Amino acid sequence: MFKKFILSALALSILAGCVTDAYTGERRTSDTAKNAGYGALGGALLGAGLGALKGGGKGALKGAAIGGAAGAVVGGGVGLYMDNQNTELRKQLEGTGVSVTKNPDGSITLNMPGDVTFASGSATISSDFNAVLESVAVVLKKYDKSDISISGHTDSTGAADKNQELSEQRANAVSTQLIANGVSGKRITTKGEGFSRPVADNATAEGRSQNRRVEIQIVGKQ
Repeated sequence: MFKKFILSALALSILAGCVTDAYTGERRTSDTAKNAGYGALGGALLGAGLGALKGGGKGALKGAAIGGAAGAVVGGGVGLYMDNQNTELRKQLEGTGVSVTKNPDGSITLNMPGDVTFASGSATISSDFNAVLESVAVVLKKYDKSDISISGHTDSTGAADKNQELSEQRANAVSTQLIANGVSGKRITTKGEGFSRPVADNATAEGRSQNRRVEIQIVGKQ
């Protein structure tokens, strides 16, 4: 009976959250629903354990019900928060060349290609891109209960140490600009990846262009 309760809670939470993606037109399960389901499951398991200690089988079922409800509220809240943040970032960054990706774990990745952010070999943000970062900052300030990780990446042209240094400088430049636009520096971490994490083939000009980038990872907090 307890097992059926857990599976039913999880299934209902996820099914209730199926929505149509406004950008792709595809039917999908929202992160709000998925997080609510996962929260319900975790809360139910914890509640069942505590309830069993106090009231045996009946206590386990009661604890599962209470814990599942509480977990669903917390998990669903985080999912909704990230869903809304994702939607606003997409609106703000449409047509800028920055891609917005919602990841399976609920985090959001902003991919900022090097050809629109920095001149070749430079860590100075292009003047046209300052306005884009201002738009990003508007959303990040509104959704201030999320952590931000900024990573710089290069192609494989040139010495490894120079590329590592350049990637760090570019990540720091983006961080500095976001902070200048009101985003709390306490939320931000930066790192340089050099050419250690390519997303395309460095043997081609197109691939190298894709590898020269800055990524912003946004992670919601419970």
